[in-house]
Amino acid sequence: MGNCPQEFIDFANRLADTAGDIHRQYFRKRVVVEIKPDGSPVTQADKDSERVLRELIERTYPDHGIAGEEYPTVREDAAYTWVLDPIDGTKSFLAGIPMFGILIALAHHGRFTLGVVDQPILRDRWVGANGHDTTFNGTAVRTRQCGSLADAVLCISGPEDRTKPYDDQIANLRHAVKWARYGAECYAYGLLASGFIDLIVDVDLDGHDFGPLDPVVGNAGGIATDWQGNPLTMNSDGRIIVAGDARLLKDTIACLNR
Repeated sequence: MGNCPQEFIDFANRLADTAGDIHRQYFRKRVVVEIKPDGSPVTQADKDSERVLRELIERTYPDHGIAGEEYPTVREDAAYTWVLDPIDGTKSFLAGIPMFGILIALAHHGRFTLGVVDQPILRDRWVGANGHDTTFNGTAVRTRQCGSLADAVLCISGPEDRTKPYDDQIANLRHAVKWARYGAECYAYGLLASGFIDLIVDVDLDGHDFGPLDPVVGNAGGIATDWQGNPLTMNSDGRIIVAGDARLLKDTIACLNR
């Protein structure tokens, strides 16, 4: 697929607007929390927003596939697939911290062509689509030039069980950069697209987690790959590197695979 049609971009914004309305109703309210088999929490806000988004996609593009975090995939062989993470950062949502986000992506034959990172409480939104500049709240943004790890600002997940198998590799990278910040959930990827962060590394993500990152970062001048430097697809293994400057990629891969 070449340039992403404007109608898909407009529709993705409509999806984000719809989910944001739901999240603002639940934020900093007492909500029932369920624990999924993988140990992660899920709330009614997660379920309601994904259900409503799926219904909207079904009515508008009934031949498109839908892959989300809370419900089964439908039409997985469709040429176009909408990829949904209704709340990326549910723990932050439950803690009343506005660093969670809505993630929406559109994949065409497995390659991501459109992405949205939306923070509905701060009302901050990054939209990236092939053939279009990435925007932050409607204004074009660019990553910043940073060709050396020694000058780079790194953002990584805080110490968690899912990152423990990779602690040594991540430590190698942490010691090579200028400084590191922890957490920030999906909001960090928007900040990278806007030129405030240079490098993000994460592990054990699903397609709904990293789907929007390629178009949001790539169309702002950056690059998103797996730990071997391969382009991200629906089948990527969940270990990702996102760099504002492609010159960081080689040394980052070397640190992670040392």
